[in-house]
Amino acid sequence: MADPQKRLRELREQVNFHNYRYHILDDPVISDAEYDRLVAELKAIEAKRPEWITPDSPTQRVGGVASEKFVKVAHPAPILSLGNAFDSGEVRAWWARISKLAPQGRRVAFTVEPKIDGLTVVLHYRGGVFVQGATRGDGEIGEDITPNLRTVKAVPLRIPVSGASGKKRAPEAPPRLVVRGEAFIETADFEELNRRQEAAGERTFANARNAAAGMLRQLDSRVTATRPITLLTYAVVADGGAPRSQWEVLDYLRSLGFPVTDVARRFDSLDAAIAYAESWSGRRDDLAYEADGMVIKIDDLDLQDELGVVGKDPRGAIALKFPAREATTQLLDVGINVGRTGVLTPYAILAPVVVGGVTIERATLHNFDDIARKDIRVGDRVVVKRSGDVIPYVAGPVAGARTGKEKKIAPPKKCPYSGDRVVQREGEVAIYCPNRDCPGRLDRQVEHFVSRGAMEIDGLGEKIVQQLIDAGLVRDVADLYTLKREDLLELEGFAEKKADNLLAAIAASKSRSLDRLIVALGIRHVGSVAAEALAAHFGSLDRLLKASEVKLTAIEGIGPTIAASIVEWASGSHSHMVIEKLKRAGINPKMKVDTAGRTMVGALGGKTFVITGTLSKPRDEIAAKIKAAGGKVTDSVSKTTDYLVAGESPGSKLAKAQSLGVTILDEAGLGRLLSGR
Repeated sequence: MADPQKRLRELREQVNFHNYRYHILDDPVISDAEYDRLVAELKAIEAKRPEWITPDSPTQRVGGVASEKFVKVAHPAPILSLGNAFDSGEVRAWWARISKLAPQGRRVAFTVEPKIDGLTVVLHYRGGVFVQGATRGDGEIGEDITPNLRTVKAVPLRIPVSGASGKKRAPEAPPRLVVRGEAFIETADFEELNRRQEAAGERTFANARNAAAGMLRQLDSRVTATRPITLLTYAVVADGGAPRSQWEVLDYLRSLGFPVTDVARRFDSLDAAIAYAESWSGRRDDLAYEADGMVIKIDDLDLQDELGVVGKDPRGAIALKFPAREATTQLLDVGINVGRTGVLTPYAILAPVVVGGVTIERATLHNFDDIARKDIRVGDRVVVKRSGDVIPYVAGPVAGARTGKEKKIAPPKKCPYSGDRVVQREGEVAIYCPNRDCPGRLDRQVEHFVSRGAMEIDGLGEKIVQQLIDAGLVRDVADLYTLKREDLLELEGFAEKKADNLLAAIAASKSRSLDRLIVALGIRHVGSVAAEALAAHFGSLDRLLKASEVKLTAIEGIGPTIAASIVEWASGSHSHMVIEKLKRAGINPKMKVDTAGRTMVGALGGKTFVITGTLSKPRDEIAAKIKAAGGKVTDSVSKTTDYLVAGESPGSKLAKAQSLGVTILDEAGLGRLLSGR
């Protein structure tokens, strides 16, 4: 059995090292989830043997020490971090412990706020004027980054800000005020920043937190001024006249002109607070920024102070963490898939790692240009990300963890499946296998054809598709419509009910709309938006496939690349053969046309919709109804949005729609619109 004292020393050494990488270098080599596990193990040992706890244990202080590049700043009060809970049971266990320390019979309320993944900053005001800004540092001493924070437009240079308190009279600025907040980059701004970095041939950032931290710790504040950093505040560190309720503190900060989150809520029971915190786990992408959890705080700040601190964590608050969406692991090798259009796509073969509750052993590497630009090598420790149902991908290498044994990755010269020499078209980063009959393509062509948003054939998963191909029953997508019951019953795992269900699903797919068939055909560069425009313009597959590039580019949203791809696909003998087989199977959808031969639009023709919140039916189903009536569905609210269909907990999209004057509909209202009432 391992020596617990030896393990204790190892854990302290590892946690201190990772604290240094994270807080001082802004260059972590492990994920937050892995760090949390190390700290949890260390805490568990110290809980069993409290006599082993020493003042220099990382559990007894916060973060690292101030960088020598900056002047050091002593904080007026400790700037502590938070204890973590990973499920509701751990939150309830936290409350069970601390409630014993609270005065009996005292009513307790809770405030819930997002745990923003950014850089903690401490802002000092004298007579209402911003005089100093610092990082958290080790919780006692931080780094003076005042010139950089002055460039952040969300930081008020003088308080109160005119108009911040609305119709209410603004409070006077206290003689001294110290505020705590989180500096960060919003998700959309971060993505745009990386696009600009990539276009300029410069290194992209692995995540928004590292980008914000690095920018705020620039020695040249002119560089910081060019970056899209913003701020949310949530605590008063020093001010004798501030409210003694967390909920009122947020309102106080807001009234002075500080930016404050709009998703914070106050609850009279812990169960309600937990339910609200958990509700954000599945809709965290509705937030404009990255958050790794929700913070549950006792609303009474006097009670928080009475409960005190254990180790480095205040007893009166806890963070309910979301499932991790990124982790670090080793890149063992690189494999290659052939897509339905012949594109060779590299994928990472990884040492197994858990991300978001799922064990990941494969992740996409996008393309070989991306690999070269990010300098990803076999043997690297890499950052793996997964968001919702998005395919896991390798965000980049952890260069600081390299040993010198890593190997560079070169693009292939031949297709690994057909042996054909690969081609790369001018102006494209993709590498192609030119062989239409490449054995590496068919399974992905079929999987795409039967997928949601295309022909949507339930029951045809990856395993069954491979069975059908291996048995010689499917040689192209049209062969799905010639399958017979006796063919399926010969396959392993198929009984009569399973065979009948699959055949029924295949038969039901014959009624799919024209735009979905166009998507299903897998024409390169043609996605759902382009397919909708093509279906609305031409009304039938025959008319579309006879169109010239000139006619195609005359359609709004269809550029030269898409037009050329359609013409190329339509000219192939394989394409003609598949289309004829589909027609013989009864698949040739057409849209209604008027007497002049023009495609007729439905009741929602030309209108743009955004769907948000929890609805009684899946969003895809509601979107399909809107599209069938001629409407267009997009993901984000803008000036061109006509309607927002809002369900329960609509998030930030509702506020944005209201600010832009967009018409808000509930499901009943959408139903009336669809019926023309």
